[in-house]
Amino acid sequence: MPKILCLALNPAIDISSDADVVRHTHKTRTHNQQQFPGGGGINVARVIAALGGTCELAFLSGGATGRLLEAMLQPLPIVERPFPIHDPVRVAYAVHETSTNLEYRFVPEGPLVTEAELEPVIDAVCASDADYIVASGSLPRGVADDTYVRLAEAAKARNARFVLDTSGSALAAALSSARMFLVKPSLGELEAIVGEPLGHERVGPVAQDYVRRGVAEYMAVTLGADGAVLVSADRIIRVPAIKVPVNSATGAGDSFVAGIVWSLAEGQDIEHAFQFGQACGAAAVMTAGTELCRREDVLRLVAAATQ
Repeated sequence: MPKILCLALNPAIDISSDADVVRHTHKTRTHNQQQFPGGGGINVARVIAALGGTCELAFLSGGATGRLLEAMLQPLPIVERPFPIHDPVRVAYAVHETSTNLEYRFVPEGPLVTEAELEPVIDAVCASDADYIVASGSLPRGVADDTYVRLAEAAKARNARFVLDTSGSALAAALSSARMFLVKPSLGELEAIVGEPLGHERVGPVAQDYVRRGVAEYMAVTLGADGAVLVSADRIIRVPAIKVPVNSATGAGDSFVAGIVWSLAEGQDIEHAFQFGQACGAAAVMTAGTELCRREDVLRLVAAATQ
């Protein structure tokens, strides 16, 4: 089986709960609290494990919350590789307001990470024998915007397929100079880079322009409730969203990426992997908080789509 290495440079402990009403000033009483190890790369690793795959997970970990994060990951069938930092791992919090079905998400910026603390992760990627290297999530404070570019170069030097899911200045840097296998922005993230609304008609050609410039072999752009677009140098494939009950959007993009990579590692072609990723993303919004997708839901959605 091809080997998968997931990278989480800004992991989190994700806490979610329900509340009847979210109000300012007054205490908001919550219930149904859940907590999971989180952050982009960790979510990708969790989904791959839930689908029955195996992967290695390299992540930055510091403080008491870092030790808790490592303990939360231990029961999972994931090979842990924590890299120490001084500052504590962030804690994110989401509250689902049951009276309106709205979700409020509070996401801290995360720890301050030095170049010296980051360097061992770069070295690990340079020495990795993984076939797929998946970097997902925001960059922590203190590291350069071109960090994912450096990681993509390290992966390419090892003939590994580099997959990136990030946003903001880190995404802008990657789209300007990286050479990747797959990059997955959302429509909003891509619009922020190009500086104008794209709409569903223009998103495919704009994404294809990046591919033809050699930034990536494929770009997958998620469109939320309107589905997703997969672009190569010569094809633009759009698939509609799978209609499911929505409980939480948290982790849907990470589940989408994990589904694509897991499917590719299983030997499927990119188009089938893309559709499988769609099923994983849809299954993730069916679960509450940061539970992510369940294997049985994914397989049921895939089976329904092929009937």
